[in-house]
Amino acid sequence: MDDRLAVLLPVAAVWLAAALTAEGLPGLDRARALRRRTGWLSALVLTGLALTAAALGAGLQSAGDTALDRAAAGLAVAAVPAALVAACTVRRVRRLRTGAGAFTTAPGTPAPHGLRAAAAHPLIALPLHATALAVLAAVLPAVGLDLFAAPGVAGPAITVAVLGVAAIGVRHALRHNRLAERAMPPAGAVSARPARALHV
Repeated sequence: MDDRLAVLLPVAAVWLAAALTAEGLPGLDRARALRRRTGWLSALVLTGLALTAAALGAGLQSAGDTALDRAAAGLAVAAVPAALVAACTVRRVRRLRTGAGAFTTAPGTPAPHGLRAAAAHPLIALPLHATALAVLAAVLPAVGLDLFAAPGVAGPAITVAVLGVAAIGVRHALRHNRLAERAMPPAGAVSARPARALHV
């Protein structure tokens, strides 16, 4: 077994769990469940960021061709989406958890469509999916599947990865828009309220 796996596998497991947790957030129909799941997601995201930063920092400080150096070199690709997670996703998850916490006094309250639309925002799930895919790309060479070393495979592999991330982004954007439309009041209800006030 490649000694890089001791570093890469925990990082990959945490990011994959975070991506799967974020994927299921919009499907939760109770505010209490949404708050609990966002708490798990926050813990996973912070753990993933800490592990990634620790591995990259240790690799930069280490000199030579150790397992830590090679693991850090593989994780360098994940640094960009992880930075996007730190800049965008953490704040959005915190706000989502705060919004769901407003319903803690009524545990059985259905999650409003506005909260579910916020949970489906592409800037929550997409950076997590991209980071998980980038970390998995670092794990593949460690298990003997170095796609980028094979001639004629690197280009198609990169193309497939980019198209996959784009498809994930489009899917989350469509789901976010669908839930956001449900959260908006009907047009008739908005126009009927002023009419009633004028009649009185």
